[in-house]
Amino acid sequence: MAGPVRGTPGWLRETNDRTALSLLLEHGVLTRTRIGELSGLSKPTAAQMVARLETAGLIHVVGEVSGGRGPNAASYAVRTDRMLGVAVDIDAEAIRSTVVDAAGAERPIAVTPLAARTPEDDIRTAIDAACEASGADAQRVGAVCIGVQGALDPRTDELTYIETLPGWPKQGIRRRLADALGIAVHIDNDVNLAALAERTDGAGRDTGGFALLWMDEGLGLSVDQGGSIHRGASGGAGEIGYLPIPRSAADLDPEARDLQDLIGGPAVARLAAGHGLTARFEGDDPARERFLGELARRVAVGVVPVLALLDPELVVLGGATGLAGGPRLAELVTAELRPSWGDRSVVATGVAAHPVLRGAREHLVGDVRDALFAEVSRIAP
Repeated sequence: MAGPVRGTPGWLRETNDRTALSLLLEHGVLTRTRIGELSGLSKPTAAQMVARLETAGLIHVVGEVSGGRGPNAASYAVRTDRMLGVAVDIDAEAIRSTVVDAAGAERPIAVTPLAARTPEDDIRTAIDAACEASGADAQRVGAVCIGVQGALDPRTDELTYIETLPGWPKQGIRRRLADALGIAVHIDNDVNLAALAERTDGAGRDTGGFALLWMDEGLGLSVDQGGSIHRGASGGAGEIGYLPIPRSAADLDPEARDLQDLIGGPAVARLAAGHGLTARFEGDDPARERFLGELARRVAVGVVPVLALLDPELVVLGGATGLAGGPRLAELVTAELRPSWGDRSVVATGVAAHPVLRGAREHLVGDVRDALFAEVSRIAP
């Protein structure tokens, strides 16, 4: 059904109601007077907005504020339990999931070991576990954002590179999940979601763009172009692990054939063990320094094609290796690149925990808010 025509009383009411809801989401708890001040609308108009939103169940009274003389003023907040989403990070061993509300508040993270694998069972399990952990009503969940170690072609709804998702079909996965669960489903590559977290909460803030080199069990690359992730025509951009090792770097590991062999998780773990370090690079400081120097030479091999093809403002080293190597690894990689590439900005990840979930949550906050604003359009005049 069409909404109210621009300029009509109905359109003005809807616009004002959306303004009030936006202010409450941005500032948190507000009184009617403060809503009027922030919106620039009169007190009677602000009172009408609040009354409509409260009647519709979109906001509620959460307390009182003393205004000096006269009665205390009621303070209002958005009913963040009205619309919910669930962010999911799934791999070959476990599902991590968390509830997302319109305020973007931190919620507990549920970690569920995997058993039987079907996409419907995996995501239902993730939703139920997340809701149980945060005390939320699973019936309020209207959207899910799933980070996978693979790529989804938006043109064909086809998953590729899904070795870690046994039991998941390659074709029609998003539609299958949406039909089975009855909610909106967004599926994205885990590294792309990690880049979204880096843009929002990490090293990519306040930049014109950056490249995230993800070094975990597998390798990946995500490119942020002014806040927009480059996914490629088929959704498979960033599969950098398949790049062959150049001849100039063959002496770093004569057995390595591609970048996955050189700086993938198993290769880094073997290198660390050879220096007497743990998987998190813990051990004697001299040994750690020697290890990081050797690792930096390898990582620089992976950064060079990124610089040559994309020339990003910033390169962020993420994943378990980027996090464990920290700023010192980034400094050493910068030093390795300097003779040929000058002073390039290479930094460690700024997202210390659950970057894939944080990126999925950031995506869902927008979806949940859109659903909440859509409810405003249904408020009776």
